Amino acid sequence: MSPTPSAIAHAEARLRLAAAASRAARRIWLQVDRDDLYESWLGLLTSVLTVVAGGQLAAAQAAEPWLEQLLGGDPERPEGDRLDPAALVGVDGSGRPLAGVLMAPVWSALRLVTQGAPVAQGMARGQMLLDLVVRTAVADAGRAADSVAMISRPGVTSYVRVLEGGSCSRCLVLAGREYSVSSGFQRHPRCDCGMEPVTRTHRPTPVDARDVYDQMSTAERDKTFGKDAVKAIAAGADIAQVVNARRGMATATVFGRRVQATSEGITRRGLAGRRLRNFQKQPGQRYRVSQTPRLMPEQIMRLADDRAHAVRLLRQHAYIL
Repeated sequence: MSPTPSAIAHAEARLRLAAAASRAARRIWLQVDRDDLYESWLGLLTSVLTVVAGGQLAAAQAAEPWLEQLLGGDPERPEGDRLDPAALVGVDGSGRPLAGVLMAPVWSALRLVTQGAPVAQGMARGQMLLDLVVRTAVADAGRAADSVAMISRPGVTSYVRVLEGGSCSRCLVLAGREYSVSSGFQRHPRCDCGMEPVTRTHRPTPVDARDVYDQMSTAERDKTFGKDAVKAIAAGADIAQVVNARRGMATATVFGRRVQATSEGITRRGLAGRRLRNFQKQPGQRYRVSQTPRLMPEQIMRLADDRAHAVRLLRQHAYIL
């Protein structure tokens, strides 16, 4: 059976955290002064940041206890190689500061209003974008935490994708095989999927896309794949080829060949800054900051030569204590 009930429960708990953060952010969005969208949102931004950061921290903190419960201890794992959940808070999956990302909803609303749309329509558009940003930021933090915690355990060799109920066609066709523990997790905005580790003694069977498809009703197939795609599959076309799974998907922290890094925690006061060093004072900044880019976790895994190299880099960039 795949995934195990524990993996499903872990993914569902993260989904609930993301939904709760989104509801709280939406309540704050409704306090925006419609006569002064920009300034009023600036005044509320700290409250929104607190909500999203809290959701991210809770999602990241769940990784180590879940793996401990699922796999038990790993005798080959150094005691100090443990995830620092706080290292994944305050940025989105690409490493961009949340404060900047959370301005996107008000910019979207203002753009629509300046084009002549009613303020109510602009507010609705901004709320939709806020929901997407918040849910994705919380889910990405949780998935990144799972990934870092897994790679720090020598016993984990790979992972399988955990589909959350109602997964889209793009996610479904990605769930049919094992992925290297150092592989970036493919997701789209507001993706609900997760991952489950594979070890010598814990081997969940990946979901087979064709089996899931065969168990769907006609209405479910049409909703998930689209009627034209269903006709093509019925005619014998390969599901993965029809869906073109990689279109619209990206790793949580790596897009194309761009190196994804974050400026969070790179001052002398931050753990990452103290480890990366190479400080320099920048005009307008209060503290000296490291000039060495602080890579995001999946970028590190993409660049690392092997697991030991990945662990060293994760420790250097302060994702592992």
